[in-house]
Formats: sequence, C-alpha cells, structure tokens
Amino acid sequence: MKLTLFVLWLLAVPVMAQSTVKDALIKHWKVSGEFTVAVASAMPADGYNFRPSPEEMNFGQVMAHIAMADANACSNASGLPKPELKGSVAEWAKDQKKDVDREAALEFLTSTFAFCDKAIAGVTLEQLDKVVGPPARNLTGYEWLWSYFTHTAHHRGQAEVYLRVKGIKPPAYKF
Repeated sequence: MKLTLFVLWLLAVPVMAQSTVKDALIKHWKVSGEFTVAVASAMPADGYNFRPSPEEMNFGQVMAHIAMADANACSNASGLPKPELKGSVAEWAKDQKKDVDREAALEFLTSTFAFCDKAIAGVTLEQLDKVVGPPARNLTGYEWLWSYFTHTAHHRGQAEVYLRVKGIKPPAYKF
C-alpha cells in the first residue's frame, strides 16, 4: 500500500510542477470571460437600460464598466495597447451617464476578453512581478490581473442580481 501511494505521488509530482500562477491566470480569466459574456447575453436588448435603483449603473453600463476596467488591467500588466472603443461604448467612456446598448456591450466584452486572453498568455514572469500603472495605483502585473479578475466577479454578480430582478435566471457558472 505504501509503495503504491509513493509511486502515485512520484507520478503526480511532474504534473503538479507544470502548473504555474500564469497557467492559473490564463485558465481562470478565460472562464471568467466566457461566463461574463454569457451573463451579458442573458439580458435582452430592452433590459440594457434597466437599473434596480436610480443610484446604480444600468445593465449596459455595468457591462461596459467591466470591459473597460479589464482592458486597462490587461494592458497595464502586459504592456499591450488596449482595444479601440467603438459606438455607444466610446460615447459612454466620455460621459458615463450615457447608455450602452446590448450589441456594443457584447462586442466590447468579447473583444476585451479576447485581448486579455492574448495579453495574459504573452505576459512574462518579469512583467507579472514589475510594478506598473498610474502613480495612484502602482501594482505589479500580477496584482493588476488578480484585482481586476476579482472586480469582474463583483460586477458580474451585480449583473446577475439585475437579471433575477427582471425574472431572468442567470447562466450557471462553469469552473
């Protein structure tokens, strides 16, 4: 029995050694992006202006906020330029009281998560350790990716509540 456990442990060591923080970032950002787009897709076009209370961003603004923050984080961590803003997203970026329609939000989320997938796959370990960003928010590349992964989860949860308030069941999370 002890010999069997030891042999299994020896076989598992190389597999465990191949998993890195970068591998985890790549995997979980991809899942987060797919899930966020699924949540955004669950809201019909006429619900993108919905907000449960006047103090909240509307659904489309929440989606644009997620994508904008993630584009900034992935750009800061990797050094790659952010995707270009288009349509109602570009208008919203200039005046965050503006609405963001479903089509523009979904396009922005999809392109942002594709950008982040590329940025994270290409980021070096040195970039993950390097402190970058504006003076008021100097973070390591890793901190940019970790904190905005968490930020996405926070606002995606907010968006799921918006869906439930409208009687729409959010998609199930797939780990």
